Amino acid sequence: MLELVRIEFMKLRRKRFVWLMLLAALIMPLVAIFYFGTSGMEEITPMQFYKWTSLSYTHWIILPVVLGILCTMLMYDENQNDVLKQLWIIPVSKMGYFLSKFSVVLVFSLSFMLISAISSVLAGIVSGMIEITSESVSVLFFKCFQIGILTPFAMIPVLAVAASQKGYIFPVCVTVVYTFIGFILLMVNKYLHPLSSVVAITIRDIEGVVLDEPVNVGKAFLCIGVWAAASTVLARLALAKDM
Repeated sequence: MLELVRIEFMKLRRKRFVWLMLLAALIMPLVAIFYFGTSGMEEITPMQFYKWTSLSYTHWIILPVVLGILCTMLMYDENQNDVLKQLWIIPVSKMGYFLSKFSVVLVFSLSFMLISAISSVLAGIVSGMIEITSESVSVLFFKCFQIGILTPFAMIPVLAVAASQKGYIFPVCVTVVYTFIGFILLMVNKYLHPLSSVVAITIRDIEGVVLDEPVNVGKAFLCIGVWAAASTVLARLALAKDM
C-alpha cells in the first residue's frame, strides 16, 4: 500500500497542471481584499475576513471542484490506456490501488487549505484591513485543517465515478453537479449530502455564523461515512470489471 502511494506521488511529477491547481487557493483571499477594500466598512474583525478568504466559497465550491478535477486526472490516463489490465496481472490490490489514489487527494486537499490559510493571513497583513491575533490565526488554521481532512472523504463518490469511466467529461460534469447540489442542500437538509455535512461540521462554531438549528455532528459523520463506504464498494466493483 505504501509503495502504491509513493508511486502515485512520483507520477504527479509529470502532471504540472496538478500543482498549478493549488493556485486556486489564492482566489478568495484576493477577492476578499477587493471586497472589503471597496465596501467602506470601517471595522473588520479577523473572522469576518477569514470567512471570505478560506471559510466560505473556498470551502463550499472551489476546493470540491478542484478535488473532483484531480480525481478525474488521477484515473483518466490509466483508464484510457488500459493500464489497469496490466496492473491486475502483477497483481495489485484493487482496494489498495483505489486508496492510494485517495491518499493523493487527501494530501492535495491538506496542501490546498494550508496555502489558503497562509495566504489569508498574508492578505490581512499586506492589506492592513485586520488586526492579526494569535487566537484568530489558530482558529483559521484549525478550521482549514478540518476542511482539508474531511472534504476528501466527501469527494470519494466522485473518485469512484472517475474510476468507472474511461473518459473525463462525465466525471467533470458529475463534479460540478455534485458540488452545487451539496451547496444547495446545505440550506435544506445538511445530512443528505456529504459536502453539506462537511460544511455543517466545520462552520457550526465559527464566530458570526448563525444556523437555523444546532448541527447534529453524529448525523453529519454518518452521512459522510455511508456515502464514502457505498462509493468505495461501487469503485471496487467497477475496477473488477477491468480485469
